[in-house]
Order: sequence, then structure tokens, then C-alpha cells
Amino acid sequence: METALEPAPHLTPVLGRYFQRDWSHGQGHRLYDTDGRAYLDFANGIAVTALGHVHPRVTAAIHAQVDRLIGPISAIGFTDPISRLAEAIAATFPEPLDSVMFLNSGSEAIDGALKLARRVSGRPGIVAFRGGFHGRTWGATSVTSSAINYRTGYEPLLPGVHLTTFPAVYRGFGGDEAAAVAGAMADLRTLTTTTIPPTAVASILIEPVQGEGGFTAAPPAFLRGLRAFCDEHGILLILDEVQSGYGRTGTMWAFEQAGIVPDVVVLAKSIANGLPLSAIVSARDLQERWGRGAHGSTFAGNPVACAAGLAVLETIAEERLLENVVARGAQLHDGLARIAAEDDRIGDVRGPGLMIGVEFVRDASTREPDGALPDRLSAACADAGLLLLTCGRQHEVVRWIPPLDVTAAEISEAVEVFGDTLAAIPRD
Repeated sequence: METALEPAPHLTPVLGRYFQRDWSHGQGHRLYDTDGRAYLDFANGIAVTALGHVHPRVTAAIHAQVDRLIGPISAIGFTDPISRLAEAIAATFPEPLDSVMFLNSGSEAIDGALKLARRVSGRPGIVAFRGGFHGRTWGATSVTSSAINYRTGYEPLLPGVHLTTFPAVYRGFGGDEAAAVAGAMADLRTLTTTTIPPTAVASILIEPVQGEGGFTAAPPAFLRGLRAFCDEHGILLILDEVQSGYGRTGTMWAFEQAGIVPDVVVLAKSIANGLPLSAIVSARDLQERWGRGAHGSTFAGNPVACAAGLAVLETIAEERLLENVVARGAQLHDGLARIAAEDDRIGDVRGPGLMIGVEFVRDASTREPDGALPDRLSAACADAGLLLLTCGRQHEVVRWIPPLDVTAAEISEAVEVFGDTLAAIPRD
């Protein structure tokens, strides 16, 4: 029997793809396939194109910079868009977070942050959380546990990494937030009294809202508890805001909602609306202690990507997009909650701002996760013209990551497609 040819037979088969479609172009909040069909894009390259496709301000900034300087220059000096973007990013953070190191991807920035913590503290230990996703490089893989496939076949990974309990309120603690906070803090204390002493821990790394792990937010009280624990033991608190940052949760940075200031923050994804760029942000003193030449990257802080990054920040501020995230997030949450009230296959609707997860269950009483329905549903939604992604260990969660400047009409359209599509899928 003859088999159909791959759409791109010379591309690696290793990369996973949610959809087998050929894309032609994007415009605004819609992607177009090569047949000319439009899709409302609530996938956004996995939360990357936060201002949609071909955003006029970002595109103009890219074109203008391409005519001036493209190549990397950080190893030999300075240029305006890189320096200005560092200043603009620092201005969005509370004191003392005022120093920015640009890199190329979230994974690379996670690796850099872990190196920083070890070198500055002189300690080997790294504590991360079960269900977390921090990237695909060696160090980032070592602190990732959201899916077994990310780790299988790569052991031994980075030594000195210890995983502990994430306070997943719905899945791990039956919906009891106080119990989640108390239980996760107790497990952390058990780890540091039985396995590794806190004096040997360089850093604690956490996503304030787990992304690939299921769009699960850490309760603010837990983040405050982590901050106090780190202060008590001289541990650096690293926040991975790769997916939750840049206004996604309704504040510029998700950690702001807990009223804490971390020691290190890692940024990527939305930073340049599609161009490769990431950053490590910390107090200048911390990076001075890291030391000149302690870390670097040839292509880090590309001036074209930084010009795009400036346009992103200007757009967020001038168009008051944080307010839009709050308003449209409430609209989206309400619409999804109405669907959930009519369909007990949905166990939970959760998440701040425009970072909302819809978790599916086989049985509402046992909360047994349903890892099959969300994949079927996202495929059916794509057929209906709406692009949504799944996440969670068993793909039990449909994640909603619309553009930050999404309109009320687009939210209504998406919720209607989602509800109608779900209703058309028969129960097993």
C-alpha cells in the first residue's frame, strides 16, 4: 500500500505539531491556510504572538531596524534598540530588579538563571516543582516534569535537582486552596529536612502559573510562603514568567498579584511578538556577582528582535492592554463557566486574565482526567475555524491564550464555536 507523502518530507519528524495544516499568512488575530481559509488564532504560536500577526507597529519597527543593523553586536559594544529595550523592560519591574541579560529562548534563559544561582550562591541544589515545564535544553529539561516524554531517554540529567509538590488546587487538593498551600509548603520543608538541607539549595524555581502542566496558578499565599522560605535560608527565588508574563494574567508580571518580588525573573515568548528573544532580569548586584564573561550567547539581543520588543511594550502601554486583558479575561471566563454549567465533562475552569484552562474529566465525582476529549475537541474546533491548544500531563486541559488585544466580539465568537463544537461531540 502506498503511503501519503509528508507535507514537508525533509523537515525533521521529531518536532511535535498540534495540527497538520499548511499555513500561508497571518493577519491580525487570524491565520490563513494555503487554501485561503481563515482561523481565529487563539494558539498564537503557544502564547508568542501576543499582539496577533503582522501587527502594524511591530512590523514597522522591524522594517526600520532591518535597514540599519541586523547582526549581533553585543560582544563588541552597544546599539540603541538593545539598550533601550533593557531600560524599558527594567521600568516594568519593581526595585531592585533593574538589570537585563538578553538571550534567545526561554530554555536558554532558564539555563542561564540556574547557572547564575549556582555560581553566585556557591550552592549546588536546585528545587523545582512537579508538573513544571521550563524548556528543552539540558538544564531546562532537568527541571521539567510536565510530561514524561520530555525526560525519557535523557537520564542522567543535571545533578542536584529536587522536585517537590506544586499547589495544584483542583487536581491535587480537591479544590481546597488553604490545604494546597499548607500541603505544598509542608512537602518543601520535608524535602529540606530529609533530602537536601536548605543551606545547600541555590535556588527555587517556579512558574507562577504552570503552562504545559495544565494552566494551574499557584495561590498567592504559596508564593508569599516561598518568598519567606527563601529569605529565611538565603535561597534565590526564580520566577519563570516565560508564558505568564507580559500582561497575560492581567498584571504585567504574574508575581505582582502575590505582592512579592523574586530575585530572578525569566522572560520570553511574548517579548518580541514572534522573533526569538528572551531575558533574565535581576538586581544589578546579583549579575555583578555572577561576573563578567560568566555567561553569554552569540545571537542574544539581536537588534531587530529588540526593536520589535520596544514596539510590543509601547503598544501594551499606549493601548492600555492590561485593562483589556482583565475585561476580556472576565468575559471569557464567564462564557466558559456557562458552558461548564451545562456539561459535566468539564471539571474546572481556571486561571487569571487571558491564561485560562478548561480541564476535562471522565467522572465529575472522582475528577479522573479525560486525556482524549480535549484533543478531539481542539481538532474539531480547528475544523470549525478556531485554533486552541491542549496541555496537562494527559492533555486533559484546553488552554486559552488569546492575543492581549483580543476584542469582545472575538471572545464571543470563540466561546460560541467552542460550546457548539463540544456539544456536537457525543459522550463515550
